[in-house]
Amino acid sequence: MSDSTHDAEQQELEPQAERIHRYAALGDSFTEGLMDGQGDTFKGWADRFAIALSETPLSTPELEYANLAVRGKVLHQVIDEQLAFALDTKPDLVSFVAGGNDCMRPGAKVDHLASVIENSIIALRREGIQVLMGNGYDTSAFSPLLRALRSRVAIYNSHLWTISQRHGCYMLDLWGTRRLYRPQMWAEDRIHLSSEGHAVVAEKALSTMLNRSAEKSGFKIPKQPAKPVREKLAHEALWVREHFVPWVGRRIQGVSSGDSINPKYPDYIPVSQIR
Repeated sequence: MSDSTHDAEQQELEPQAERIHRYAALGDSFTEGLMDGQGDTFKGWADRFAIALSETPLSTPELEYANLAVRGKVLHQVIDEQLAFALDTKPDLVSFVAGGNDCMRPGAKVDHLASVIENSIIALRREGIQVLMGNGYDTSAFSPLLRALRSRVAIYNSHLWTISQRHGCYMLDLWGTRRLYRPQMWAEDRIHLSSEGHAVVAEKALSTMLNRSAEKSGFKIPKQPAKPVREKLAHEALWVREHFVPWVGRRIQGVSSGDSINPKYPDYIPVSQIR
């Protein structure tokens, strides 16, 4: 293969931002926007990102937006229930962030997850759809129980980076967004972002699409405020009782928090109508 041919092929695999008229968000609770707001309807990073995107030269001011993400969905459910919408309607941009719920399950096979998600990315890219992928958080920052998932998430992330490079996708680098590891960025359950955390992710997503860095705090995780050992143990026990145990219980029973939930924006709306 000549150098010129190789360069041409590499160029085809790089994300090429085009003017965006339609954006569809696929995923689970992260993209649904859990804990960003009050009541039954949450806003979330994807809603915030869509609004911000419509105000840039990358998009038209009349940007249309759909959000099919539903809490509790594992990867195969996201694909089975949401991917067809994107392939049928062919938006200019799809954000596809999924697999986190799978990684938290015992016996998760991340190599298989990566293979499954790559097939979905290939299908989207074949339709000429730009794709914004997202990797997983560094779970070592949250709890000794969640820290055990760190190596699994890291391997999954390595696959996702490779897939994004191979198929010319944008990568929303959550692992490397060190501002997210401050306590105020997270809801009490330590699994979902707070409103402040969603705002940071929306900013990161926009900077990723605009190809500029929004991360200036280095790689080191911000230090947590020191607490007395007794207070720290009591806080950890409360979290385990109120959040971790119920989450594990739902997994054992085969129950999902999203079983009776419908997507908040199942079809395209103008971004001006985002609540």
